[in-house]
Parts: sequence; C-alpha cells; structure tokens
Amino acid sequence: MDKRQFLKTSGVLITGSVLSRLMAGEQQTAARTNWAGNYQYSTDRLLQPKTVEEVQKAVKSCNKLKALGARHSFNGIADSKENQISLKLLDQIALDPKSRTVTVGGGVTYGQLAPYIDGQGLAVHNLASLPHVSVAGACVTATHGSGSKNGNLSTAVSAMEIVTSDGEVVTLSRQKDGDRFPGAVVALGGLGVVTKVTLDVQPTFQVRQAVYENLSLAQLENHLDDIFSTAYSVSLFTDWQNHRATQVWIKRRVEPGESFEFAPEFHGARLATKKLHPLAGHSAENCTEQMGIPGPWYERLPHFRMNFTPSSGAELQSEYFVPRNRGYEAILAVEKLRDRVGPHLFISELRTIDADDLWMSTCYQRPSMAIHFTWKPEWPAVKELLPVIEEQLAPFDARPHWAKLFTMPPSRLKSLYAKLPDYQELLKHYDPRGKFRNEFLNTNIYPR
Repeated sequence: MDKRQFLKTSGVLITGSVLSRLMAGEQQTAARTNWAGNYQYSTDRLLQPKTVEEVQKAVKSCNKLKALGARHSFNGIADSKENQISLKLLDQIALDPKSRTVTVGGGVTYGQLAPYIDGQGLAVHNLASLPHVSVAGACVTATHGSGSKNGNLSTAVSAMEIVTSDGEVVTLSRQKDGDRFPGAVVALGGLGVVTKVTLDVQPTFQVRQAVYENLSLAQLENHLDDIFSTAYSVSLFTDWQNHRATQVWIKRRVEPGESFEFAPEFHGARLATKKLHPLAGHSAENCTEQMGIPGPWYERLPHFRMNFTPSSGAELQSEYFVPRNRGYEAILAVEKLRDRVGPHLFISELRTIDADDLWMSTCYQRPSMAIHFTWKPEWPAVKELLPVIEEQLAPFDARPHWAKLFTMPPSRLKSLYAKLPDYQELLKHYDPRGKFRNEFLNTNIYPR
C-alpha cells in the first residue's frame, strides 16, 4: 500500500469546529482500518482538530475517547466504540538549539521530522524499521528501533504536553517530574491525548549499510553480543529453517575522516553483491540504500524508504522481548516450532535494544533482544500459533510489543511489569473516570 492509497483508506476526516461537529453527530460513511488492513475500528466517529484548543473542546465533549496515530498498530490499542481523535493536523516542529531538543505536534511522523532536523544539522538517536509511524504513537507504545547501545524511541522523550480527561493541558518533563515521568512516557494512550512531544537531539551523522547472507545461528551461541554490537544497528532475518539467518543487515555509523569497507565475510556469512529485500522475491526498490554507500542517518536506520510500501503490505506482526543474555536460548526455543511457524510466516527479525527506566517499556531495566514475526494475513492460523510461541518463550519472561498481536493473559502481563500498580495509579490520577480506557486497557491493564 503506497502513501496515496494509505491516505485514501484512512477515511473521510471530520473538519471544522470539533465541538459543533461532534454535537451534530456527523459520522463517516466508510469503514476505517489500520495500515495493514487486519483491524477495523469500532467507531465511525473520528475527530480531527487543528489546534490544541480544539483538542480540549473535543476531550471535554466526549465521555469516551481514544487518540489515533498513524494506524500502524496491529491490535485495538487505539480503538474506541465511541470516539477517536486524530492529531494529524497538529504538525508543528520547533527546534531549541540551546537545549538540544525538538518539539513536535502530536501528528508529526518520523518521516516528516527526520529530514527537517537533518537539514538543521541534527538527528535523533534511533528510528524504527519504517519511518511512517507518528512520533507520539511510537513513543507511547515503546516502539524501538535497534542497537545494543540504543534505547528505544521513547528514551529520547524529555517532555510531553497532554490534554487530560477534564480538558486541561498538562506538561510533564524529565526535569521537573522525575518520579512520575518514567511512567508517563509509555502510557499506552491511557494518560490523555498527547498534543506535543519533546525529544533530545544530537548532531547529525551518516550511516553505511551492508547486507550479509546466510549466517549460521550457531554463531550466536558464543558470539551474540559480538554480532549485535558490531555496528550502530544490526538486524538478523530468519525463516527459522536450516538454523540460519538468511540476511544480516549491518548499519554502521560513519566517523569523520574514516576510510572503511565491509569485509567480504562476517562470522561465516557472505557479503551480498546486490541490494536485497528481507523477503525473498520482493523488489528491493522500497528498501533503504545498501552496498556500503554512506548516507544520512534517517535514510539508513529504517529498513524501508518513506514514500514506498513498508515491508510486505498486507501482513500481521507480533514481537516478543527477552533478556539479551538469554537470547540464544530463546532463539532455540522458537526454532523448535519451525515446522508449524513456517507455512504462515513471511519472515522473522532479531534485534537488540538497550535497557531503560520507563515503567511500561518492554525493555524496562533489561537489555533486550526482540524476536519479531511478520506473518501472512492468516489470522485464524496465527491466533492458534501465538499461545504456543508465548509458552515457549515463557521461561524467558518475554514481554510482547504493546502495539502488535499477542494472546498473553493479563495475569502473565502483570507478572512481567513490576511498576504496573504505579502505572495504574498514574492513570487514575490523570483520568479518574476512565475516559481514555478502552477494551485493550480494560483487558490488559485492568483485568476483572
């Protein structure tokens, strides 16, 4: 699905005065789905304010409301049976060179942000595998990017502006809300409507990317840390067959004055001689540049280019985070299921992410390895597989990505997040009547 088609299927958005439109009960006529098309939203009432003041009016006028980002979640985390609000039109970007931060409106995507700040000589530390996601949506769900020394995208957040359930504008920051802030960043949409996000930035940099083919997974038994820390960001793709990674994507930061060439061999894998897509048989045209050609950080850290279809298009996604020091054991546990997984899988990706202190982050106080599954759009079969995979990964206290598909029971989730009670209290403080609670939060955070 290209950008034009994505916008087309997003539905007809409500314009003009948010409050008057809502009171008039204006509705959309077309069913709206997420980007992948696997999830249809439960309401046809979508508000699209143009200002923070209009967000306040909308929040005050609704009994129930959920904020909708760029629609890249694969589950109902942003769903509502009553009202959704899109911040797409809140697209301001403001740099503060003195504090080395950038503040973006709630609708800004990384694809919009990155070239702008790069033009000002700046960068963010990490990016997801595709740049189409919104900054606010990615951060509230702990979307991560890659790199053994890189925290997930949320770790760059230094301040947030939120419209709470009573319509008030609240600003939280790392500096003044130190005790509470780690719980507010990855809030899963439960705290309020995020109208602005402030990110730490750094001087811009360049990256070279190369791909190697056919790495034996046996190399990870004794060299997992060496392999994943060999560059700024490293991804291994596997179909779980033949005990191998079919591709290794290595994204190496370019140092000033450096003369560098990728070696022809990497732990037994061979350097690719042409540009590749992670999925065999797919054109590499929509992938970011490879072959060791240096380029801006935002054109190398993602796997997919902004104006092209990300990944395979029609697909499902699941992802689980395990302690990095038990990564190889977890790989072997999943590999046992290869004959069951294989027929329904497009590809899996293995990545590492540094630990953080954000209460509901999948990497909370734990350097992690993420095991990602890109599934064929075969939900009945995938739904049967997920509990089996989760059982295999249970000994590793695997945490599922909040915005992707999982079947883990709430009792299990509760055991994985030591700060869950504090998070519940934080939500109660800012949303005492549960205006931003939906089925996803009621099931996974407030089980009956």
